[in-house]
Amino acid sequence: MARGRCWLRGHPFAFDGALAAVVLVSMVAGSFADPHGGPGRAAFGERAPSPLGVVLMVLAAAALVGRRRAPLPVLGFTAAATVAQLVTGDRPVPVTTAAVIALYTVASRTDRPTAWRVGLLTMAVLTAAAMLFGPAPWYSQENFGVFAWSGMAAAAGDAVRSRRAFVDAIRERAERAERTREEEARRRVAEERLRIARDLHDVVAHHIALVNVQAGVAAHVMDRRPDQAKEALAHVRQASRSALDELRATVGLLRQSGDPEAPTEPAPGLGVLDELLNTFRRAGLPVELARTDQGLRLPAAVDLAAYRIVQEALTNVRKHAGPAARAEVSVVRAGRTIEVTVLDDGSPKAPPRAPAAARDSTPKAPPGTPAAARDGGGHGLLGMRERVAALGGSLATGPRYGGGFRVQAILPVTDTAAPGDP
Repeated sequence: MARGRCWLRGHPFAFDGALAAVVLVSMVAGSFADPHGGPGRAAFGERAPSPLGVVLMVLAAAALVGRRRAPLPVLGFTAAATVAQLVTGDRPVPVTTAAVIALYTVASRTDRPTAWRVGLLTMAVLTAAAMLFGPAPWYSQENFGVFAWSGMAAAAGDAVRSRRAFVDAIRERAERAERTREEEARRRVAEERLRIARDLHDVVAHHIALVNVQAGVAAHVMDRRPDQAKEALAHVRQASRSALDELRATVGLLRQSGDPEAPTEPAPGLGVLDELLNTFRRAGLPVELARTDQGLRLPAAVDLAAYRIVQEALTNVRKHAGPAARAEVSVVRAGRTIEVTVLDDGSPKAPPRAPAAARDSTPKAPPGTPAAARDGGGHGLLGMRERVAALGGSLATGPRYGGGFRVQAILPVTDTAAPGDP
């Protein structure tokens, strides 16, 4: 049955042709039946339709073949055939059946106002013709049957149309929801890719800068001070190992969920800020730390963003501020926000803090370098700005008066503070 239903949906003309044949057979059979042929029963074969009645039944049934393509003209034709049969026929034939089916088609394929206007007009015309020109008295049940059947056809067609509209609306809503889910999934994938790209940039920029500085130191003092060269190479080894570990953890996010090599360690945050600053101090950059966030539980995204901002800002200081630069890092809780500030003096007059090889091996920018140049044409400041914007915070970067550079990020704190924290 399901296969046959699908075939009929794909061949509506064949279905309408079969329906027209069934209606014609029903009308012809009904024209031979007399509902009042005997006491309490109907008689069959005691009357026969006239030639005009047979022609009207054939024409009305044939018109139903085009009921889907032209519902209103088909209704008009079948209604006219019914009125003609009532006016001229001496023997009643059920041509009204074709008009009822045509009215159902109009009601199911047009809007509700049109369906009800056409339905009421058809009901009035057919009922009036049956009462005025029919062989039975005007108050007979056959005349009221015409009224009832035409009214039920209009109501059934309107119900079918409403059901189809409801199903179509549900299907469209489901398709729209599916498209929305796909778009949301693509957006989340793009955001995750951007976040991973920022993490990779921060890790590579930080550790490669340290490796570059320490390798330059080792190359400069290799012949004269082998002990200092060994120390610099040890720092290179430690920085490269840290870079590999962080790269492995970051790239591990791209693995399958069941991969046993997926990272299990938490992302870095302000809890390991001292270890990060020690790596810069060992590379020859004096860094001072001031913080008032002890005991504050930060959301994971805010904690990671603050850590990466400090890391990228100090990397830029080491690369561009000059060999004698000093840096200051402060992490301060201010109301519902946390302020992370990284300052450097960038003054070439300060006493040198790194060997000459370190100064020669890394390109330097003059004090007061603009933000774009301080970033070295890369994505460091852009990445910091994107991190802060993703969390709803603000980032301020620019030269300091008298030399140096300032990076200040204000991040919202949505989590609760530790007990006893004001």
